[in-house]
Amino acid sequence: MNYIKTIFTLSIVFWSAYLMAQYKQGKIIFERKTNLYKRYGESSKRWLDEKDKIKIEYFELIFNDTASLWQVEARSMAESSWGTSRNVVYRNTTTTRYYSIRDIWGDMIHVEDELPKRSWKITENKRNIAGYDCRKALWIINDSSTLYAWYCDEIIPSIGPERFYGLPGAILGLASEDGSVVYFAKEVKFYSPKREEFEIKRSKKTQSMESIREQVELNMNRNKYWKTDISHYFIW
Repeated sequence: MNYIKTIFTLSIVFWSAYLMAQYKQGKIIFERKTNLYKRYGESSKRWLDEKDKIKIEYFELIFNDTASLWQVEARSMAESSWGTSRNVVYRNTTTTRYYSIRDIWGDMIHVEDELPKRSWKITENKRNIAGYDCRKALWIINDSSTLYAWYCDEIIPSIGPERFYGLPGAILGLASEDGSVVYFAKEVKFYSPKREEFEIKRSKKTQSMESIREQVELNMNRNKYWKTDISHYFIW
């Protein structure tokens, strides 16, 4: 009886220590690198110098146990957003809905919709990102393209860059298979965010992602370069 009681006590201590080591609120600073040559194809070399092909931007992901907000970080606000999109994504993490302000070629469009469903395959591969051990997962987009994510189960909200979620912990790394777009956490801060840190300017006029895609494809379907951009945009 004493042996069983000891095992039970040790199990409680171990489980309590594990829960205390998990983090539920704070801010993650991400660096995004976009290879514009890969993003826009060989034709971009005609109007984009080699030294400018890699664009670096910074974003922040503020979170607690019920909400998250993804937005551009202060140091990148003053820089030109040409060639990339800077979206705002707010989530109530207790639901599958999200509110986003989408940057579509300079037009800020308000979206309210269901989060996309993705079938993740978790692997045994690991790497350290921003000081945290992360496990690698795969999302097979189609027969020719895969997206890689690295998540940390010490940070337990199922959150990540842009609209990405669905893994048992926060996504600290995200990369397209061709390396055209790569997100990696550079810093993690744990604190209790104030309510106003999650506030965004909403609009009474919102659209679904499907309706936006239909409009964009209708306007751009005669331009093969924009078709590539359309496909890329709706992954994120």
